[in-house]
Amino acid sequence: MPDLFAATRAANVARAAPLAARMRPRRLDDYVGQEAIVGPGKLLRRLIEADRLGSVILYGPPGVGKTTLAEIIATETRRRFLEISATASGVKEVREMLETARRRLEDDGEKTCLFIDEIHRFNKAQQDVLLPDVENGVIALIGATTQNPFFALTSALVSRSRIFELASLSTSDVGLILDRAITDRDHGFGREAIVLAPQARAFLVETSDGDARRALGALEVGVLSSPVRPLEFTLALARESVQRKALAYDGGDTHYDCASALIKSIRGSDADAGLYWLARMLEGGEDVRFVTRRLVILASEDIGNADPRSLLMAVAAMQATEFVGLPESQLTLAQAVIYLALAPKSNACTTAIAAARTDVREKSVIPVPRHLQDKHYAGAKRLGHGEGYAYAHDHPDGIAAQDYLGVEKNYYEPTDRGLERDLGERLAEIRRRLREVHPKPSSDS
Repeated sequence: MPDLFAATRAANVARAAPLAARMRPRRLDDYVGQEAIVGPGKLLRRLIEADRLGSVILYGPPGVGKTTLAEIIATETRRRFLEISATASGVKEVREMLETARRRLEDDGEKTCLFIDEIHRFNKAQQDVLLPDVENGVIALIGATTQNPFFALTSALVSRSRIFELASLSTSDVGLILDRAITDRDHGFGREAIVLAPQARAFLVETSDGDARRALGALEVGVLSSPVRPLEFTLALARESVQRKALAYDGGDTHYDCASALIKSIRGSDADAGLYWLARMLEGGEDVRFVTRRLVILASEDIGNADPRSLLMAVAAMQATEFVGLPESQLTLAQAVIYLALAPKSNACTTAIAAARTDVREKSVIPVPRHLQDKHYAGAKRLGHGEGYAYAHDHPDGIAAQDYLGVEKNYYEPTDRGLERDLGERLAEIRRRLREVHPKPSSDS
């Protein structure tokens, strides 16, 4: 029996939905952003138009349109749309939905899109339940995740899926979405007399960080909290509506991407960029111990003997941070980041130890020369251990010209930057003297 009040109830629910939900586009042509994957001629758009979807994983930060795109895909491919959240559903619910989709396909030929939000929350067993029906085409699986699927999902599911990475929306994309919300008479505020000031619009766009949901949420707060009409949505009202900017920062990709940006900025000698990424990590709640560990590693990996004081600075920053704590230790961290960024750079120590360890792993092990072997035990003299060793401090310049390795091998190659310029000159003279007195065969012979 038809439900005479179904349309009324649906309309009431729709009116109660937040602005971000009401403004979701219904067709692909109305979708804003992600031109790299759904623009004309792009792969996902071609799959949608050809109805050859298969299994799709939509990966990206919050508020970039993953759920909206999933709904549009179901609409464009004329499939029934089923939605669950991995945070609230288990294997039982998944099996029930798969069985429902199978019956619809068998009885009516109706295809189904199964959308699983936060799919990375499913464990291996839950993800494996999906595999048979994904392979058989019973469902078109669309998974949404903020975590890198190559780490967060099982290899079996990843291998059966096409991965599409959604980027944060551009400022022009977010601005367009705000403009639509102001003028849309059916889903937005088009029936009300509201003028969004340019400065307020720019502020909402800037503070949204490419998250349309955040921008629309702030717009809605400002409009609903200001009953006077006509309403001029000013910059002051925008600031009140946004309040404190909430940073998108998690323990997954953002954590590692920001750490990577920090290290690469310091390595590239850009102190300003280094300070920005440090601030981003601190504002996001990053563990300062993680930051200081990365700085200590960088001091040896990327600066080394070009400026040995860098390691002292990094270790001191680590110790001071542990002793002082935030927020005061931000000053110490900033000082360390600036010094490390401006220090002369060298990875000579990094490449030297890497080359030496490669030789140890992959080539014949070089025996310790007899005169360098330990002689501080009974019987060592009878074996000839330590015999002929020249004590360096007995020589006027502290250099004893003797064989220390058994083969000729140069691992450390100083740069001409910073202190390594002087170290390189000294190293060249030492190598010359050692090899004049005791020429050795090449390690490659």
